[in-house]
Amino acid sequence: MKNYRITVNGVAYDVAVEELGAGVAPVAAPVAAPVAAAPVAAPAAPAPAASGAAGAVKIQSPMPGKILAIKANVGQAVKQGDVVMILEAMKMENEIVAPADGTIAGINVAVGDSVESGDTLASLN
Repeated sequence: MKNYRITVNGVAYDVAVEELGAGVAPVAAPVAAPVAAAPVAAPAAPAPAASGAAGAVKIQSPMPGKILAIKANVGQAVKQGDVVMILEAMKMENEIVAPADGTIAGINVAVGDSVESGDTLASLN
């Protein structure tokens, strides 16, 4: 048993640490296994299921953020530069615009969704 004094945020703590033999090392591996299993955070699947059809022109997220508003509807005609949705990133509101003239074929996100850079937000025909 070894005694140590650890200071955290200016508060000193006395701790006793027991040394274990080499035979205990495999116990550490199963402890790490649940951490590896932690990437069960694959609920990214609901984001694509938020809306329907896919068009020829994809509108992708330029950065990670949160969808604040959707300004266009499926079936609506848009011109290049028209605002399709508002993306909040780093406390700033960013307009996501149509990259070309077309009709909104599908909206793949909903208000309040978090998106990553490169995620498909909507598509045009």
